[in-house]
Amino acid sequence: MLTVDFSRFPLAPGDRVLDLGCGAGRHAFECYRRGAQVVALDQNGDEIREVAKWFAAMKEAGEAPAGASATAMEGDALALPFPDDSFDVVIISEVMEHIPDDKGVLAEMVRVLRPGGRIAVTVPRYGPEKICWALSDAYHEVEGGHIRIYRGDELLGKMREAGLEPYGTHHAHGLHSPYWWLKCAFGVDNDKALPVQAYHKLLVWDIMKKPLATRLAERALNPVIGKSFVVYATKPHLPEAPAAAEAGAPAETPEPAARPAARARKTATSSAKSTAKASTKASAKSSAGAAK
Repeated sequence: MLTVDFSRFPLAPGDRVLDLGCGAGRHAFECYRRGAQVVALDQNGDEIREVAKWFAAMKEAGEAPAGASATAMEGDALALPFPDDSFDVVIISEVMEHIPDDKGVLAEMVRVLRPGGRIAVTVPRYGPEKICWALSDAYHEVEGGHIRIYRGDELLGKMREAGLEPYGTHHAHGLHSPYWWLKCAFGVDNDKALPVQAYHKLLVWDIMKKPLATRLAERALNPVIGKSFVVYATKPHLPEAPAAAEAGAPAETPEPAARPAARARKTATSSAKSTAKASTKASAKSSAGAAK
C-alpha cells in the first residue's frame, strides 16, 4: 500500500533514492522495481534485516530491472551517514510525527539531497488523527508513538524554512481512517472486535484485488477523511553566475553621470560650428553673385 503517488512524483531508472525511516520497505520496494538505486534506512534493526531479505528475493525473482540496486541499513535520521548531495530523491513516509527534532531531520534530508532533487513527505492528516487521539490515549502514548499532529500549513512552513520548495499536496488512504477509528474505539490491541475484523477484511480485499468500487470510494473519501497528508517538494539549484562572468568577460562599468552631459556639450558645440561654417559659405556666395 503506497502513500506516495508516483504519477505526481516521477522516478527515473538510475535515480539515487533514500527511503528514510523505511519501516517494512513498501516505498523502497516500489522504487527498486522502477529501476532506482535504493537505500532503505531505518533505526529498527529487525525491520532492516527483513527488508534486506525482500530485496534479495526480488533480485532473485527478476522483479528489478538491470542497473537497479538496493541496500538496507540501520541508521540515525538525525546523523545520516552520507555526503552532501548524495541522492536525487528522498522519501520519508509516516515518520516525522514520531521524531522530537523534526527540524533536524528536515535539515539532514536537505543536506543529502542534491540541488534540483525531489522529496516526498507524508504524515498523518490533522482531522482523522485528532479523532484517533480523542478516542484512545493508547493509540499515541506508547514508546516511539506519535508525539505531534501536523496541520498542513505547519508542515509546509517547516519545509520552506528548511530550504525546500513545495510543489504539490494531496491526501491518501481515505478508506483507512474509519478502520483506525474503530481500532481506537474498541481498543488498539483488540483485534477480535467484530467491527474491526470485518473492516480489516474489507481493507485486505481492497489491497489485494483493487476492485473498482473501493477505488472510486477512496477517491471520493481522500479529500474529506484521507488518513495521510502528502507533500512533494524540490531543493532549489544554487544561484547561477551571470553568463558574462562565466565566460570570463569583464563586467560593464556604468558610465559616470558627467560623461553623457560632456558628450552632449561636445555635440552641441560641433553642431554650432557646422552651422557657422555653412552660414559663412552662403554669405560669400551671395556677395560674389552681387559683384558680378
